[in-house]
Amino acid sequence: MGKVVLRYVWELPVRITHWLNVLAIITLCVTGLFIGAPRTLALEPSQYIMGWFRFAHFTAGYAFAVSVAARAVWSLIGNEYCRWRVFLPWLTAEGRRRMLDVFRWYVFLSRKPPKDVGLNAMAATVYFLVFLLYLVLIVTGFALYVQYTPGAIVHTMAGWLTLFIPLQWLRLAHHLAMWMLIGFIINHIYSAWLVDISVKGGVISGIFSGFKPVEK
Repeated sequence: MGKVVLRYVWELPVRITHWLNVLAIITLCVTGLFIGAPRTLALEPSQYIMGWFRFAHFTAGYAFAVSVAARAVWSLIGNEYCRWRVFLPWLTAEGRRRMLDVFRWYVFLSRKPPKDVGLNAMAATVYFLVFLLYLVLIVTGFALYVQYTPGAIVHTMAGWLTLFIPLQWLRLAHHLAMWMLIGFIINHIYSAWLVDISVKGGVISGIFSGFKPVEK
């Protein structure tokens, strides 16, 4: 094994948006479950309690939308490890081969771990799909939210969706997307732990410090 050096992989905007997403998603899931089923948390569904839960949900929704937009912008101007091309490895034959290699390692069919400095090809592809899931949550969430703000700018931006999709279907899509995101989070934590333990990749520490140990 060669000399190990620290490389600055996860830039500050990437780390900020990551942890902002964590806080926003936790808030959105907890408040969203209560809004969808007011007795879920064993609280009286009074107007006051519902008002505070809705306020927290909407505030977290705006923060989440801003964070996702900021990360999308940074994918155009950030370093080589966070550019938008990283998330589309399946567009090339080499990228698809790397995806297969990582998948075989994930399911214990291969003992050769990925040696990528940034995201491996499989993780990058999954994150691209998660970003699309973010867009579904944001678009459906604002489409539902603007029903209570007629005449506002956000109503003009998202209200048109209800002309093509009934509100009940929007709620169902919003709810299902939440559970899909929760499933991804469980796998995300497991995968980060697996890479840190098996490859000594420094993924978990890197999302705090920005640095990752790699062979020189």
